[in-house]
Amino acid sequence: MRRVVVLVLLALALPIAAWADGLNITNEFGSVSVLSSGVTSTGSQLRSWGSFAPGTSLGMVNYATGALTSGSITAGGTFAGGGYFDVLGIGKWAKALVGCTACTNPIALFTGSFVGPVSWTLTGTGPLTYNLSGAIQGTYYDGRQITGSTSQTIYSATGQISQGIGHIRMGTSNLNVPEPGTLGLLGTGLVGIAGIFRRKLIGS
Repeated sequence: MRRVVVLVLLALALPIAAWADGLNITNEFGSVSVLSSGVTSTGSQLRSWGSFAPGTSLGMVNYATGALTSGSITAGGTFAGGGYFDVLGIGKWAKALVGCTACTNPIALFTGSFVGPVSWTLTGTGPLTYNLSGAIQGTYYDGRQITGSTSQTIYSATGQISQGIGHIRMGTSNLNVPEPGTLGLLGTGLVGIAGIFRRKLIGS
């Protein structure tokens, strides 16, 4: 009986393990508007998609939060969720990824928005540097609804933050999408568990 319970727990844990790592993406450069109505970025360069990082721009990462709900722009605070968080691929690599060589660029790889509060944290003063972080959710290019998170490092030159001007140093986001290798391990594990259960039933 104990073995059966352990096997059931393993079966439940395997899907969690399959989703643990997900897909990491990075973005760099671009300017942002930092106002009480929200933080908005357009055209930040997509620099990597999972392990694919050729050293050139792969597309764009555009995002916007909801309005400031607490704190202040200069000292740090909290923005509301909502807005949008979109990842767009440009080039043959993106067409190959989605399996549509005749598609028109840019290609929507992830279309979503911020969920819940978005943190705006002052992390440095020379120059003023902030971390914008929060949960995101939306639609993956294959139609699946997925969740994730993002962390964006934004800096502002002297006097610019009072004008609502910021610049993206680096952004890192994680989408909870299982990679093919991980899915293969999941399948192998489930087949193994099924085999053990079959032997147990035959032997009883």
